[in-house]
Amino acid sequence: FFFFPKVEILTMEVGKVVAVIGDEDTVTGFLLAGVGHRNADGSNFLIVKQDTKMAQVEDSFRAISQRDDVGIILINQHIANDIRHVLKDYNQTIPTVLEIPSKDHPYDPEQDYIMNRVNMFLGGGF
Repeated sequence: FFFFPKVEILTMEVGKVVAVIGDEDTVTGFLLAGVGHRNADGSNFLIVKQDTKMAQVEDSFRAISQRDDVGIILINQHIANDIRHVLKDYNQTIPTVLEIPSKDHPYDPEQDYIMNRVNMFLGGGF
């Protein structure tokens, strides 16, 4: 007999949407794939352009992360770096924040806060 420790499994409720904060190409790609959702409370995406103020990105992240209907927040890593101070204070499990690359900015696991935390818990290097 094998004894496994009790593991708590977090499941996402059916009907949760994916939110996207990213550059125009990234958000457009996800919208074309059917991720876009708009209702009276707003939309589940933000297109960040050169002239978008970081305060707007921070406010959008905070608003999206408080929504009950959002299960995952995808954010371009280069934008996440700009609001890293907000992401470091974020400690919820759901919605889960995943940093993704963009067309012009490749993914760097050393800058990914989630990967750094996983690495710290596992005690390894990249």
